[in-house]
Order: sequence, then C-alpha cells, then structure tokens
Amino acid sequence: MSSKITIIGAGSVGSTIAYTLSGMDIASELVLIDINKQKVEGEVMDIEQGTCFRDPVSVEAGDYEDAKDSDIVIITSGIARKPGQTRIELTQTNVNILKEITPLITKAAPNALYIIVSNPVDIMTYVFTKISGLPESQVIGSGTILDSARLRCGLSDHFEVAQRNIHAYVFGEHGDTSFIPWSAARISGVNVDDYLEMAEGFGKKFEELDKEAMLTYVQKSGGQIIANKGATFYAVSRGVCKLCGLLLSASESVTTVSSMMHGEYGVDDVCLSTLTLVGPNGVHGKIPMELTDEEVALLHKSANALKDVIAQIEL
Repeated sequence: MSSKITIIGAGSVGSTIAYTLSGMDIASELVLIDINKQKVEGEVMDIEQGTCFRDPVSVEAGDYEDAKDSDIVIITSGIARKPGQTRIELTQTNVNILKEITPLITKAAPNALYIIVSNPVDIMTYVFTKISGLPESQVIGSGTILDSARLRCGLSDHFEVAQRNIHAYVFGEHGDTSFIPWSAARISGVNVDDYLEMAEGFGKKFEELDKEAMLTYVQKSGGQIIANKGATFYAVSRGVCKLCGLLLSASESVTTVSSMMHGEYGVDDVCLSTLTLVGPNGVHGKIPMELTDEEVALLHKSANALKDVIAQIEL
C-alpha cells in the first residue's frame, strides 16, 4: 500500500509506533519528527536497519514541512506527569506544546487524518479540534482503544476464550471516570452475564465475574505497568497502529475513539469515547448503541469531569 504516515514525538510511544508500523504493510513512507534531533536520528537509524526483512519502506527523520502529503499524522508529543504536579498543571503544559505544534503541522499536511495520542488524550483531542481549523472528521483521539483492549484481555483471561471472540468496550474518558457498558458486553454474541451459565453446558466452570474488579484492572493497569517498568508503550502503540489500518482500509469499522460529541446521549461540546464509525475519510459518526439509564449517567459524569478540566485551562 502506498501511504505516508508522520509521527510527531520520538519518545517511547512515538518511536514504538514507528517501529511497529515499519513491520506492517499499511505504509510505504514513515516520517518521525522530534525536537530532539539526535534522538530521532538514532530511532530512525535503528528502525531502518531492520526493514530489510520486509517489502521496501522509507523511514526518515524530518521536520514539519516533511509531513507534506501525509495520509495520517500521529501526535504523541507531551511530557509525563512529574512528582507533585497536579493534573491541571500537566494538562496546561501539554496543551501549550500542542498549541505550538498545531499550526506548523496543519500547514504542512492540511488534508491528513490526525490521530491524537498525547495525554490527557480527550482534552488534547478537544483542543486540537478547536484550534486546528480542520474538519472534525479529520481528528481522532486514541481514546479508549487501549482501555477496551485491556478489558478484552482481562475477560479473555477470566473466561479462557480468545480475545477476538469478545466484544466489550470502555466508554468515556481515557482515565478515572471511564466505565464499562456491561449491558452490551458479549462473548461470541452471548451477554457476559449469560455466558457463565452457558459455559457450564460445555463442562466449564468459572468464578462469577467481579465487574468492579475488572474495571479497576482496566483503569489501573497503566499505573501498574509504569510502577514496574517506568512507562507504557507497547499496547497503546499496537492500538494506534490498528487504528491507522482502519483509516487506510477500503471499508469502515467501528471502534472506541475520542471525537467531538454533538448531543449523543445528551452530551455536547466535549471529546470522549463511544462506539464510532471510522474509515478512509476519518470519523463518520457515532454508533447509537443502546445504554441503560445508569450507563448514560456514567457517561455524563465522565463528560462533566472533562469539562471541569477544560474550564480550568487556557486554550
């Protein structure tokens, strides 16, 4: 496939995305941009030297003008939270970085689809949508793709069934107010609550699913990984690369990404994740999956938490 993907930010996430894409067949040209020129040159050299094991692909270190004609631009720039730093302080710092980047990259690649990965991703997606001047369909936050992947991993371990047979999602922000709409969680078309009983007919016996513990697993996995190894980057990178594939494919797909809400479930003027139809032209709309009243209330709680942060930052 002849496509060009530019990644801004050569930290752990950005460089892992570039490395993962270099081994896939969805891009023929990769450009990696970072303020640290020496590091980005090193990352590109390391990645490029492994590309002889696949069909030819161009991997380059570049500047913003080199993003010209990109099909997709992935933004991972930002800093990690420092000890004693509040969430608002971190958010404002990363928003300021995004405000510097946005006019440079959108001038170079005005027609690209933009995947926002920088955290807090829902806030950053909202800010980029507001300041870029691009159509909203071109802006996609990675949202709860990672959270939903963690959920499927946890359910797969519990029920001993392949992750591909699990259809369950995490909605809301990529953060502490995320939630699982259990009413729509399915294993091979069977509601999770009914699967336990059905599995007994096959001679399988599982403990009853602790849904609160599963949500905690989803929400706290990142913190546990950071405590163990210092950063998270493998799973989120695979999720972003999968999203690139969806955006470059011939047909549309449904996934949980962060994009602007326009009254869906009574939520407006905030970016968060619900089931979203995406494809070659970006975001096509939200899928109106039926939620219970309790689940709608949880979505509003998540939206309000994000709006509280937005109200405290300078756009």
